[in-house]
Amino acid sequence: MSSIDLERIKSALDKNHDWPSVYMFKFIVPSDNEKIAQVESIFNSNTAEMKMNQSKTGKFTSITAKEVMTSADAVLKYYEEAAKIEDLISL
Repeated sequence: MSSIDLERIKSALDKNHDWPSVYMFKFIVPSDNEKIAQVESIFNSNTAEMKMNQSKTGKFTSITAKEVMTSADAVLKYYEEAAKIEDLISL
């Protein structure tokens, strides 16, 4: 992602959220326990609300995580960590 894209995204996040704010992340990963654990490890297990749904075929799992974020930069850091997970799709 270029710095221009990041600035545009950061600006949109700041426009639509008053920080701190609960932010909802959505991801899709292959239904592999290791991939799911990698996504879970990004979030604070004590404060994040996590929901998972497996696709009808069982090949993929959607993960929704809600966590209090302090800034647009914090949100972007979570997405940067998630981007390191192979075969992950961010929604």
